[in-house]
Amino acid sequence: MINEKVLKALNEQVGKEIFSSYLYLSMASYFDSIDLLGFGKWMKVQAREELGHAMKIYEFIYERGGRVELPAIEKPQSNWESPLKAFEAAYNHERFITESINKIYSLAKEENDYATQEFLNWFVKEQVEEEAQTELILKKLQKLQDSPTALYMLDKEAGSRE
Repeated sequence: MINEKVLKALNEQVGKEIFSSYLYLSMASYFDSIDLLGFGKWMKVQAREELGHAMKIYEFIYERGGRVELPAIEKPQSNWESPLKAFEAAYNHERFITESINKIYSLAKEENDYATQEFLNWFVKEQVEEEAQTELILKKLQKLQDSPTALYMLDKEAGSRE
C-alpha cells in the first residue's frame, strides 16, 4: 500500500503533468496562430508527452493500491509577446516540474518508500532531457536577434520533432 503523504504528492503531480500538457497545447495554438507551424508541432508533441507522464503516474498509483484524485486544472496562458517569451515560459515551467519531482522523491525517501523512489528515477532522468531540449531552443531564439530568416529556419527545424 502506498504511503498517504506520497499518494497526495503523486496525485498533485498528476494534475501538474496534465496542466503541462494543457499549457503546451495552448502554446501550440499560439504558434499556429502566428504561422509558426514548426514550433506549433513541437509543442503538440510536448503536450502528448506530458499527458503520457500523467498517465504513467496514474497507473503507478493504482499499482501501489492507491486511488487517483484529480485536482482542478487552471486555464493556461494563451498569448505571449514573442516566440522567445513562449520558450522562456516553457523552460521555466520545466524547471518548476523538475523541482516538483525532486520534492516528491525527497518525500518518498523520508517515508522509506523505496518503490516510489525507484519509479521516480525515470522522471528525474526525463526532466534532465526536458529541460535540455527546451533550453536549446530558448538559447537559439536568444541568438536570433529578430532575424526573420533565422526564425523561419529554427521553426522548420522544430517542426521535424517526432
